[in-house]
Amino acid sequence: MSVAASPVPTPAAPRFRALPPLSLYIHIPWCVRKCPYCDFNSHEAREPAPEARYVDALIADLEAALPLIWGRKVYTIFFGGGTPSLFSADSIERILAAVRARVPLSMEAEITLEANPGTVEAEKFRAFRAAGVNRLSLGIQSFNPTHLKALGRIHDDVEARRAIEIAQSSFDNFNLDLMYGLPAQTPVEALADLETALGFAPSHLSAYHLTLEPNTYFHRYPPELPDDDASAEMQDVIEARLAGAGYRHYETSAFALPGRQARHNMNYWTFADYLGIGAGAHSKLSFPDRIARQMRYKQPRQYMESAASGNAIQEQHDVSSGEVGFEFMMNALRLTGGFPLVLFEERAGVPLTAVLKQLDEAEQRGLIERDHQRAAPTALGRRFLNDLLQIFLPKIAAG
Repeated sequence: MSVAASPVPTPAAPRFRALPPLSLYIHIPWCVRKCPYCDFNSHEAREPAPEARYVDALIADLEAALPLIWGRKVYTIFFGGGTPSLFSADSIERILAAVRARVPLSMEAEITLEANPGTVEAEKFRAFRAAGVNRLSLGIQSFNPTHLKALGRIHDDVEARRAIEIAQSSFDNFNLDLMYGLPAQTPVEALADLETALGFAPSHLSAYHLTLEPNTYFHRYPPELPDDDASAEMQDVIEARLAGAGYRHYETSAFALPGRQARHNMNYWTFADYLGIGAGAHSKLSFPDRIARQMRYKQPRQYMESAASGNAIQEQHDVSSGEVGFEFMMNALRLTGGFPLVLFEERAGVPLTAVLKQLDEAEQRGLIERDHQRAAPTALGRRFLNDLLQIFLPKIAAG
């Protein structure tokens, strides 16, 4: 007589006593030129972007989403792209006015706008500040003209420096994006880029290793990149120099002066909520008994048409209890200081016991360290973050 196998227990659905903080992400999809390494939803503006129509679509999109976030305060706003600084300050002001009229916006809200040096001018930056933007993120990538050309950037080193000087005159809180591991780059050149950036005393620096992402020009036609040893040396000298300059390495690629961490990005990394509006924008929203993810239509024309008709959402699904542990760790373990253990149940909506076995394994392999209050990646865990995260991937039950 055969004995039926015991059924695999189904994890309990998430339950929240209080909903996480909420942020708003606003996607502007156009740029002057698509960079060969970029895998974001961005589109070259071969003709003037339909700015007014797109702003109308954003407002309609927000309007349709209000029942999902009704009464919840928004603590940060981030204009990403594409190149949001292509839009006029009047359009940014109109969007922010529409947000303020529809949702409770924190009086201390961090409002960030991404800008590229090739699309800036002093008057425009002052107007962005007057419109309510209080943090700027400049995509510098490098100050080396040879490397900028290899990356397909539309600005040169002179324009990069000038853009930062303009930003300094209007913003006391700004980020500079740098990249390393560039084609034919040496560790000396990577450090030279960093020294130039530090000369402007930014409150925040992002230092990204160039990766060849699928569906990019560089993935199809890979350039010759520095080998692993050279890239590791670049990472080590960058981290050491920034630590010496008083910047805290608080996330995989992020460094900040004390108190100047990117609050919007911290919202992501602590697995809080965000509503994303705009072409291809993603949302993660918690409800008392579930976590929902959404994605808007990616093509700008289709997005504008769909938003105008009242539904810009192309895909949506609930995060399963079996997936939520991995999703939480995929964000929280990017933080060099890790996370308080109590945060897991607060933000994932399931008890910590759901991931205890995985935490044990990660600790045994030397990838995390923990006590009864906190878990954090070790130096080894930060260097091999993908290996660490794989431990938390949902296990597929055998049939």
